[in-house]
Amino acid sequence: MRHQKSAELMEKISILPDTPGVYMYFDKDGKVIYVGKAKNLKRRVSSYFNRTHDVLRTNLLVRNIADMKYIVVPTEQDALNLENSMIKEYKPRYNVLLKDDKSYPWIVVTNELYPRVFLTRQHIRDGSKYYGPYTNVGVARTVIDLICRLYPVRTCRIPITPEYLDKGKGRLCLQYHIKRCRGCCTGAIDSKTYGEYIDRIRQILRGETQELLNFLRTEMERLASELRFEEAQELKEQYRLLENYRSKSVIVSQTMGDIDVFGFDDDGSNDVYVNYMHLRRGAVVRSVTLRYRRSLEESRAQILGYAMEEIRESLGAVYDEVIVAELPEVEIPGVCFTIPQRGDKAKILEVSCRNARQNRIDDLKHMEKHDPEARTERLLERIKKDFRLSELPRHIECFDNSNIQGTNPVASCVVFRDGRPAKRDYRHFNIKTVEGPDDFASMKEVLTRRYTRLMEEGQELPQLIVVDGGKGQLSSAVEALEEIGLRGKIAIVGIAKRLEEIYFPGDSVPLYIDKNSETLRVIQHLRDEAHRFGITHHRNRRSKSALVGELDGIKGIGPKTAEALLQHFKSVKRLREASEADIAAVVGPAKAKIVTTGLLESSSSKP
Repeated sequence: MRHQKSAELMEKISILPDTPGVYMYFDKDGKVIYVGKAKNLKRRVSSYFNRTHDVLRTNLLVRNIADMKYIVVPTEQDALNLENSMIKEYKPRYNVLLKDDKSYPWIVVTNELYPRVFLTRQHIRDGSKYYGPYTNVGVARTVIDLICRLYPVRTCRIPITPEYLDKGKGRLCLQYHIKRCRGCCTGAIDSKTYGEYIDRIRQILRGETQELLNFLRTEMERLASELRFEEAQELKEQYRLLENYRSKSVIVSQTMGDIDVFGFDDDGSNDVYVNYMHLRRGAVVRSVTLRYRRSLEESRAQILGYAMEEIRESLGAVYDEVIVAELPEVEIPGVCFTIPQRGDKAKILEVSCRNARQNRIDDLKHMEKHDPEARTERLLERIKKDFRLSELPRHIECFDNSNIQGTNPVASCVVFRDGRPAKRDYRHFNIKTVEGPDDFASMKEVLTRRYTRLMEEGQELPQLIVVDGGKGQLSSAVEALEEIGLRGKIAIVGIAKRLEEIYFPGDSVPLYIDKNSETLRVIQHLRDEAHRFGITHHRNRRSKSALVGELDGIKGIGPKTAEALLQHFKSVKRLREASEADIAAVVGPAKAKIVTTGLLESSSSKP
């Protein structure tokens, strides 16, 4: 039994992304009643609404859901941390976990003359530095253990102050004698030298773990050379944990306090998306995405200024520190704008930009679902703009050569209409006039044959030709169009190996297309199809040549028999492995015996 919900809510669910994130359910009064995390948002959220649940509480939750929102994050670990912080912020009625303060542990570097480093679940505002939280306690303990082995930090709880040292009451303990401590309690090491250790530890806790990895590798090799394999294995496990460890989640960071973030997604089209996030005590508690349509040539800085003003008016935001990708065209007294280059602030800005991008994708899915023709027109307009075309590319053709060591050279032509494959129009070409692996000459031959025939038969010509190759293949293709009188009548481009490099005739400098652009996705699809189609044909030709060549010397086996065996067994290898009965099922018992005997004799005659 499905839970009946509004068409608007079900449509939101149908276009959810297959990415990690956190989702929030709201009741009819707009109150958050549940917060959940998901490795795959679409699959997780859909599971609530496609069946009746065994647990009564879950059914009650679903019955009260009136709306849903979500935030996408880079990893499942980030989703865990964001879920934790949002549950503590909103205290949803149907959440039963993570409501207390005992959640994920932190690593703390204490604010003392000789700081300690240890694991804790309590966050005390005493000037100490907290790193985390760590969703994997095993990883956190591994980091602590390795830090203690790398640097002689003290583990005792003695309140070491200048007054304590002056009294001279400190006593050296076992940690000093096994060289795990430098005698902080007696002043045997000065606070400046000890502080250098702490500075390196802070660097590691910020996520710069390469020093730890190098140390572990060296220790593993040393222990293995001393035949201490069990100890080496323990270090190997620690190395594996640390290598898989990602530095602390950016979603919850006690170091950032209360800040506002504005992320952009601008793909050069008329629509610009701006995501606003508000962090309270370092946790994301609000995320809103605005969509702007350019009327003139408004800059990103102008649009960012509009977004900040709209958020201030509609949500009552009071800005203090604002993280942005570039300075807005607006002056707000007392506001500090930060353009981060690295660290936590840069990562949270990327999360905001990711959510802006996801909203664009959601809108495109919505448009495609309700008005597929509008989506097609928008896509073609985008390709037209990127490739500087004079008309919409409703008909695109892409060519690719395929040969291995010069054998059986072939080419493929794939056709896209309205941005989608038209597989009935795909064509193969066996290279006829070119000897050896000459891609340039092969490309010229194929285009000449293709468009000469289209003109002779009065068929429509494409608006855009895409050649898989760099400047050399493109020049050969242009020569072919020149000779048959089509130069300047059809737009043609070449795509280099790195795909985002697009070459135009007569221009040595390539055009670089945004990796997130739909144009690039269409071009990638074109090239992948041309490559797949050409490789398949090339393999079939090689298999046919090998099989026909193998059977050619067997007396009593003609071309028709060879063709029948080729169609059934596909390759010489499979034919050799087949039993005489299997072959007889295709060509009859008499010829099967001839084929089996002939193949056996040819195998025995080979050196």
